[in-house]
Amino acid sequence: MDATTGLRLKPHRVSVRKDGATLFLTSKLPLDPAVERTADWVHRWAAEAPDSVFLTAREGDGRREVAYGEALAQVRAIAASLIARGLGQETPIVILSGNSIDHALLSLGAQYAGVPTVPLAEQYSLIPEAHGRLVYVLDKVVPALAFADDANRYASALGLPQLENVEIVASTTDGAPGPATAFGDLLDGNPAVDVDTRLATVGPDTVAKILFTSGSSSDPKGVPTTQKMMCTNQAQMASVLPFLKDRPPRICDWLPWNHVFGGSHNFNMMLAHGGTLAIDNGKPTEALFAETVRNIVERPGTLSFNVPAGFSMLVREMDADPDLCEAYFRDLDMIFYAGASLPQEIWSSLEAMAKAVRGRLPLMISSWGMTETAPATLMVHEPIGRSGVVGVPLPGTKIKLIPDEEMRCDLRVKGPNVMAGYYRDPVTTAEAFDEDGFLVTGDAVRFVDVEDPDRGLRFDGRLSEDFKLLTGTWVHAGKLRLDTLEGLRGLA
Repeated sequence: MDATTGLRLKPHRVSVRKDGATLFLTSKLPLDPAVERTADWVHRWAAEAPDSVFLTAREGDGRREVAYGEALAQVRAIAASLIARGLGQETPIVILSGNSIDHALLSLGAQYAGVPTVPLAEQYSLIPEAHGRLVYVLDKVVPALAFADDANRYASALGLPQLENVEIVASTTDGAPGPATAFGDLLDGNPAVDVDTRLATVGPDTVAKILFTSGSSSDPKGVPTTQKMMCTNQAQMASVLPFLKDRPPRICDWLPWNHVFGGSHNFNMMLAHGGTLAIDNGKPTEALFAETVRNIVERPGTLSFNVPAGFSMLVREMDADPDLCEAYFRDLDMIFYAGASLPQEIWSSLEAMAKAVRGRLPLMISSWGMTETAPATLMVHEPIGRSGVVGVPLPGTKIKLIPDEEMRCDLRVKGPNVMAGYYRDPVTTAEAFDEDGFLVTGDAVRFVDVEDPDRGLRFDGRLSEDFKLLTGTWVHAGKLRLDTLEGLRGLA
């Protein structure tokens, strides 16, 4: 039991091997056994805790809840409906809308039946200027079914020629540009379908979903995410954060499911441990953050995941709202940030508030990962007292570091959570791996203490953004940008 947090934790233990200048890092900690597929989690908790709430969300003037026993029945019904339609590994389902209970149930039903889902960023459908990205993805995956929670809101996307002969399913079908199936119809199932026989064909190598990278500088790349990648990644994290198994965790979370952080990391962590996911329809924006505050007060979590901007807004609100501060910290075990480094002043404010509310600190950590790594590969899993560290290798992963003369390291990774290649893109796949089979991430890291690898690594920018001046001096543009933003923080 860790004295600082009162939680069961595993300390950092790293093995380092050198091959010339190249370093290979692995964890000395054993890897927990992993289930073969997400359906195993659904079955487990439906049997052990059928009345425990799995999903809850505000819908209309009330709140909808789905317990684990109910979830299993609905997931199996959806799986039967998809199988009856002839869907399988080669007939993906594209999901246009954001987080919702129907979205979650459809995803799990598809995974149960071995049908890949393709969750996409809402803006691809809602912003006409972004339809080019949507068309690119639709042409790439050729879906057999498309889902949106509100057919009227997504009508312009649902009316695209690429979806002309695709079945449209919507939670609300009013305003659809053509024929649409009500989501409730999928819940009717099909008694003629042998769901168990299909489930027996779903294994570790079955593609569960295809996540598309942001494509900020090029076309989005599809990452086939297998059952093994997702299930092993949860086992890796549970290996070093054993407190997750001590009681079912709870989160109130807004992070979008088209992104690996929200949709694989957080969602599956709740499912793996029999936890509760309160879907937050707010966001860390001035227009929507009030909804987040409301949801936190009503459904506070034992774990808190966010990006630095979200934590900054939360600290500001808690300064002015003692009830929010009390609700947030009352039962909190862990604060986890990702996406960028958390400003140290925000870290310190969260520490001070936690001590004031409950007299001790939660575990405050971060990690490093990518869509291609499902995602967690490096993770902090012991109290470190500072921001900016992305941790040490998780059990089962292998880290390859190629240092320069300043010990800034090119980060490459290998492990059971790493993709085999990009979707229908052999050229980009070949470019993504080095001669030893390591994924070339394009990111740079440095040791916190080169003499003590157990202290972990810190992120140090993108190698692809670096350039050399005519003088021969390298400019690390990504790191320079981060340092500049940090230096300008707080200025109008």
